[in-house]
Amino acid sequence: LLGFMRAIHELVWAWLFVASIGLSPFAAIFALAIPYGGILGRIFADMLEDVPQEPIKALHTAGASTIQTLWYGHLPIVAASITSYAMYRFECAVRSSAIMSFVGIGGLGYQIQLSLDDLHYNEVWTFMFFLVLLVIIIDAWSNQLRKRLSI
Repeated sequence: LLGFMRAIHELVWAWLFVASIGLSPFAAIFALAIPYGGILGRIFADMLEDVPQEPIKALHTAGASTIQTLWYGHLPIVAASITSYAMYRFECAVRSSAIMSFVGIGGLGYQIQLSLDDLHYNEVWTFMFFLVLLVIIIDAWSNQLRKRLSI
């Protein structure tokens, strides 16, 4: 299932959802959530599989349940990596949403497209500035989360 979700590009998902539910924010949300969810699911599963087995075996030997093993064994080891990668993919989704809005779904990219069509280049640069600023803010937020988790 995760492979199917990842195999289709978000623009194709966007066209499918626009055709089925029309031009709405939900089409964009679903079009981004499906492939990014598949990518995150696959990467997170790989991260959890790569956890050293010694602490996990020790927890099982001590009588921990599967949920307790996941909570106290796997997650503390991979929490920073999972957060870092999730924030990176969120940043990618923000950029992709701007690109997808060029196809008419709405959003910052749509505003850039309208400004380009009207030859209002000062507006284009303003929108581009805010897109870059948004990515910088997300990156700073990601760094703060990683610092908190690594302590």
